[in-house]
Amino acid sequence: MNIITVLTDFGGRDPYVGVMKGVMLGINPHLHIVDITHEVGPQDVEEASFLIGEYFPHFPKGTVHLCVVDPTVGSARKALIVTKDGHLFVGPDNGIFSLLFAGGEARAYEIANKRFMGASLSGTFHGRDVFAPAAAHLSAGTGPSEFGPVYARPVVLDGLFPIIDHETMEGRIVRFDRFGNAISTISFDVFNDFVAGRLFTIEMSTLAFDALSRSYYEARHTCLVGSSGYLEFGLFKGSLARDLGIDKGEKVTVRRHLP
Repeated sequence: MNIITVLTDFGGRDPYVGVMKGVMLGINPHLHIVDITHEVGPQDVEEASFLIGEYFPHFPKGTVHLCVVDPTVGSARKALIVTKDGHLFVGPDNGIFSLLFAGGEARAYEIANKRFMGASLSGTFHGRDVFAPAAAHLSAGTGPSEFGPVYARPVVLDGLFPIIDHETMEGRIVRFDRFGNAISTISFDVFNDFVAGRLFTIEMSTLAFDALSRSYYEARHTCLVGSSGYLEFGLFKGSLARDLGIDKGEKVTVRRHLP
């Protein structure tokens, strides 16, 4: 397929992303490289895991997704290739692929074959020396099993899904977009199944909603299903994060009302 997407927390100031692209192009010069974002919160593996689940279905099968948010780089954590729904994912075994495994039908392989790594391994930049070479070789047709054995126990993060207790469901804010919209861990499918057509109240910080908006312009404060497929909260022509002074982890509560 020759498409590689790249997701990191590297930002744009340093040369790290460019270096990884150079490594990949040196292995497969026919690549099409797509930058997803390099503005994942620094070392925020959980935020990255939600972003991966959001963007990968929009790419054709056969795409390789290079995902590097790696706070424990240089430790004994494994390097992985994950296959799911015809896509291939490359990155550290630190929970970044949690939502892929939680959805079933995903398989992991350890990157152990040094033939597909850089000539020397830095203790601080496996994006360059391990993950970028693996992604490029995959895009050129090398099969996942050639990198190493199947890996049966990948790390899966706790607390990714809402908790339901009788008539209450509790999630939390997992990330903010550039506009300050607050995106939760509650998917519309989970919300819809829980509410099951009944009246409801959604509470987040000082806000409460008894209906979902269709878009951001409909009220000063809105609760809606964003393009990510998750409940999110917005402030029309402003940043909700700044307006309310909230941060990641803010509680989101859905209460369904008995008929």
